[in-house]
Amino acid sequence: MMEGSDQEEASSLETTAANLKRAVQYWLDKSTIHIFPRWALFVFVLFVFFLRIYLIQGYFIVAYGLGIFLLNNFIAFLSPLEDPNDDGPGLPSSAKEGKEFRPFARRLPEFKFWMACTRGAATSLVMTFFSVFDVPVFWPILLMYFGVFFFMTMKR
Repeated sequence: MMEGSDQEEASSLETTAANLKRAVQYWLDKSTIHIFPRWALFVFVLFVFFLRIYLIQGYFIVAYGLGIFLLNNFIAFLSPLEDPNDDGPGLPSSAKEGKEFRPFARRLPEFKFWMACTRGAATSLVMTFFSVFDVPVFWPILLMYFGVFFFMTMKR
């Protein structure tokens, strides 16, 4: 009798999780056309995160990790899907090839870029509530290292 009860509870939990996933996906799908409110949400979460960092005066390593994560996502957003430096097709050899329209395809689409940035900022915000992530570091060194990393990455 207990086994059936456990299976029913597991089945109920799976059904609830599936319904929750479906509801989240529904609202994400509806938000794809609303670009400004999505980015406003990201800026708000980022603002709350940095306000918390400022008020607590800690968790600088979490802020540094978020900065690197956002930088990598930004680079992926600006990068083309196909690298033009590959040995692929070169200049058009005929008039037909020259007239073909090829739009710029990003390696990371805008919606996925927003989603990754928002998840990263929200995760970092949640991490500031756990003292295990408050590693003592001298924040000016992290800031200087981030600046060097940023300029070296942007040179590429």
